[in-house]
Amino acid sequence: MLLSIVFDKEKLEQEKIEIENNLTKPEIYSDLNKSKVLNKKLASINVKLDEANDIGNKLKNLQEFIDLSTLESDESIVVEIEKELKNLTKLVEEFYTNTLLKGKYDSYNALLKIHSGAGGTEACDWVEMLFRMYNMFATKKGFKVNLLDAVDGDGAGFKMIQMEIQGINAYGYLKGEIGVHRLVRISPFDSNKRRHTSFASVEVLPEIEEDNAVEINPNDLKIDTFRASGAGGQHVNKTDSAVRITHIPTGIVVTCQNERSQLQNKETAMKMLTSKLVSLKEEENKKNTDSLKGDERKIEWGSQIRSYVFCPYKLVKDNRTNFETSNLDDVMNGNIDDFVFEYLKSI
Repeated sequence: MLLSIVFDKEKLEQEKIEIENNLTKPEIYSDLNKSKVLNKKLASINVKLDEANDIGNKLKNLQEFIDLSTLESDESIVVEIEKELKNLTKLVEEFYTNTLLKGKYDSYNALLKIHSGAGGTEACDWVEMLFRMYNMFATKKGFKVNLLDAVDGDGAGFKMIQMEIQGINAYGYLKGEIGVHRLVRISPFDSNKRRHTSFASVEVLPEIEEDNAVEINPNDLKIDTFRASGAGGQHVNKTDSAVRITHIPTGIVVTCQNERSQLQNKETAMKMLTSKLVSLKEEENKKNTDSLKGDERKIEWGSQIRSYVFCPYKLVKDNRTNFETSNLDDVMNGNIDDFVFEYLKSI
């Protein structure tokens, strides 16, 4: 059976029953943190089971079409079979990708930040291009995107932009994007039409609201408020709604300015801080392996994980998996599924 090759459906169904039973226990449903973790896991399991059932039904329908085609010499049936086969193949590929998401935080929402690197104005424009790419990818996946913070570039794009991507497996899909992304193109900001190379770094963290392994002492926090501005501000020059939190022991700084109130911005910033502290703890617990946050590399030549070449030819190549495509426009429109799949297979 096709699905049994991909994953153990019976085992997953049993795990679902166990989680549902645990959620009825008083010591679980009275503990908000534990119940949230279990509910996230349950939602992820339900998605996989729904996808498996959908594939099974479509496979059955396809077999019926094939059986019918042997009885009738109707070309329209053959066309329909080819169409259904193409759709089924796409579903199976997406399903297989989801079975590769086995990390502790893969089912979580994602916090994605893009920083400009070497390249000046060109690099800031590159940040905006990447932001558009990830925004389109997330939208096509049915995820919800919230802009959390942004620092405008000098003349174009952004020096930094941060977004929250809400959806089951958002972090699992995007964790492979961590690293430096290199752009090669004829710069629209160069009157001499010369070819430029620019860099931007992408950081991805799972959005963790609470974690028993991390305790945040309020006395360790320095909280500043300021007026929201730029692309992230909804109360520009009106109220001090934006929030900056500094974790004094580690020096970690998080900001949020896009929510409607100071309280909402503070809550979101605390989630970001928790995620960063959990990531830091994971780094300390792992030796000779990449952390959740990925390798800390300079945002410059030689450190990129992926290159996007617009000129003299069109090519996007991932340096870790060697997967590449000449369909550059498709990639920039958010169709990065093949890169996601190849990365997940490689880890």
